[in-house]
Amino acid sequence: MRIRVRRTGGFAGIERHAEVDTSGLPDAHEWQALAEQAVAGGRGTPPIGVPDGFSYKITVDGKTFYAADPRLTDEQRRLISRVLKEGA
Repeated sequence: MRIRVRRTGGFAGIERHAEVDTSGLPDAHEWQALAEQAVAGGRGTPPIGVPDGFSYKITVDGKTFYAADPRLTDEQRRLISRVLKEGA
């Protein structure tokens, strides 16, 4: 499974992006479960965010969804944090 996260917005407006390929990882099943839960709460179009909030474009195996602060689900927040931390 390939997961990409692109974060835009925020006070400084600095864009950040990362990607993780879970195939071959020992915890791939955890990534897959988390990604499926995050996708379930996503939107097909970019939501209206808040001033200085972050907006996210998340692509899981070619399927893209959008989310924005402060209305992220717990699963979306965990997936975003994990990808941005571990992705290259």
